[in-house]
Amino acid sequence: MATDEDRRAAIRLADQAHEVGRASGRVLWREVLQRVSSGRLGRPHDWLDVPQLDSPWQDTISSERMGWRQRAANLQGEFAFAVDYRICHRCRIGWVEQPYTLPQYQRCGLGIAGLASLRSEHPDLSWHTLGGHLTESKGFWGVVGRDVLGGYQQRPLCPHVETGR
Repeated sequence: MATDEDRRAAIRLADQAHEVGRASGRVLWREVLQRVSSGRLGRPHDWLDVPQLDSPWQDTISSERMGWRQRAANLQGEFAFAVDYRICHRCRIGWVEQPYTLPQYQRCGLGIAGLASLRSEHPDLSWHTLGGHLTESKGFWGVVGRDVLGGYQQRPLCPHVETGR
């Protein structure tokens, strides 16, 4: 259970969504292994493979999806919020998948701030998700998708992203 001070810290963290540390996450041996195995080998295996940066928010490789990035918010040494995303500049489309906020920090604005930060860094993109929205998350998507081009509606990856071109 989060204390009032924990929740205030999460709200302050949401206000810092523009302070993003970045790590490419590119590892040559991993990229070669992924390419020659058609993505079956060389994937990051867990959170240990994703660096934790000394910044309020960070942008790194995704531990779950090859070729995707992860935007995460750090609070008290743990990821309070994280979302995977992928962008095709050619088609001007962005996808986000599995936004997650630790239960004690939900409704503190971390998800809204994290997605807004991505949109501000990549203006003029249409934003979508790959999967449908769970019943319990429809309210969240309704709020964050309001006035957003694409509205985070379901859409498959474009051919450029699927093939890595």
